[in-house]
Amino acid sequence: MTKINELKQKLKQLADPINQQQAQRFFKTGKGEYAEGDIFLGIRTPVLRKLAAQYQDLSIDECENLLHSPIHEHRSLALMLWVAQFPKADKAQQQQLFERYLRNSPFINNWDLVDISAPTLVGKYLLEKNREILYKLVASEFLWERRIAVVATLTFIRQQQFDEILDFAKLLLNEPHDLIHKAVGWMLREVGKQNLSILVAFIHEYDTRLPRTTLRYAIEHFDEERRQFHLKRKKSC
Repeated sequence: MTKINELKQKLKQLADPINQQQAQRFFKTGKGEYAEGDIFLGIRTPVLRKLAAQYQDLSIDECENLLHSPIHEHRSLALMLWVAQFPKADKAQQQQLFERYLRNSPFINNWDLVDISAPTLVGKYLLEKNREILYKLVASEFLWERRIAVVATLTFIRQQQFDEILDFAKLLLNEPHDLIHKAVGWMLREVGKQNLSILVAFIHEYDTRLPRTTLRYAIEHFDEERRQFHLKRKKSC
């Protein structure tokens, strides 16, 4: 038995019907929902992380094979493996991981998959490189590519680099999807952790135009008086 088949067999054995039903509901897999038809085994994230630690020697190609699976946990584990491999890879391998990741964006098709992978496989790769690709992704018609662009900025934000997320927040003022509103708000909140004055200035200028969910996420750590001030301004518009 190959290692990849061995891993798939272990995942099958770890399936939990109760967790599976909960995951199907939580990740919106019903008809007309954003993850319609996604298949879950019901395996918790800590269990997947333990398996990722055990199978770090799987090749990039083997991980890509796993990423093409219709089963959500297979795709999640494939991305965990790529994330674990990235810091140990040389520059050529890191470029390969970045390119494979973007080429496989149709399989990175839920918010949790984006969130565990984009800060490393996109953000860290682009940290000292041209970031024009992110502006293409944030304008994509594909929901998850827009989220990849937004969440990748977490790496920049933690390095005190805020230009991209502030640009994206403006570009996405008319974004229709709540999952992008949440991601932008989350990243803006992270800006506030690094430099509160920059976030305060941005919110003061854009609070009435930001989607309500984005605003609520962004100002979550403001004191109550300041939070209510911006929420009332938004409500009055």
